[in-house]
Amino acid sequence: MTTKGEHMSQVPIASRTVRLSVAAPAFNEADNIAAAVEEWRSYLEGHPAIGAWEIVVCDDGSTDATRAILEDLRKGCPELVVVGFEHNRGAGAAIAAAIAATRLDWVVLLDSDGQFPIANLGRFLDRIRDGEGAAFSGARIRKADGLPYRWGSALSGAIGNLLHRTRYRDFNSIFKVVYGPLFRALPLESGGMNCSTEITARVVEAGHDWIEIPIEHRQRGGGSRGWRFWRGARDRALFVGYLGYRRWLLRLGVLRPPAVPAVSGEHADPALEVR
Repeated sequence: MTTKGEHMSQVPIASRTVRLSVAAPAFNEADNIAAAVEEWRSYLEGHPAIGAWEIVVCDDGSTDATRAILEDLRKGCPELVVVGFEHNRGAGAAIAAAIAATRLDWVVLLDSDGQFPIANLGRFLDRIRDGEGAAFSGARIRKADGLPYRWGSALSGAIGNLLHRTRYRDFNSIFKVVYGPLFRALPLESGGMNCSTEITARVVEAGHDWIEIPIEHRQRGGGSRGWRFWRGARDRALFVGYLGYRRWLLRLGVLRPPAVPAVSGEHADPALEVR
């Protein structure tokens, strides 16, 4: 019996393309969203290693023109899927909803504020086609965030590595490329900006190692963070503590690791609007 990686390695790279979904949250990104979607579309259309593709954006209850802009973009881009919430529910909920609405073999997680250029994906594609793994994460070469955010990320990342006995350079990076069935099966709970940290932990709990690849990181193009620094720092500390407690229960056998099905399934949220 061959594994997925063994089966993929038998296919010549030149004849194999990657079926790819982009998943992204958006909250009050009217200043950025059109440019972001156009950048993603242009890259996906033009890259020879990418076959079928789609872009799934979850509008997290924006109060500006984000939803209207997305709906207008859909008229000229049938590959754009717009899902959304009537009221703001937080970045974690929007990320989970966008991932759940994807359909293709691989999912790349991006932000809608321009921090992570989709051109970073070029460093991942050959390794995906070679069947090297199921989970790839972008390690920011130089973080463009302010100093307090970099300190907070570095501290929580160090604790995350300690808890999970890993040595990842960028535990909290949101730029991730994950095999679709695995990504859609992860039971994500985070409601705020800690979702990228939780995704890293959940994949490790499911028995997969992350392959880190250096990426470029840019300053935000605008939009809203959806949280304040001190509230975010408090929430991150509480969430990392929760991850540690859950990891301890997993080691004791009190909790079971998440079950990862072999095929993708829909995890529809009854509060989610799909258009």
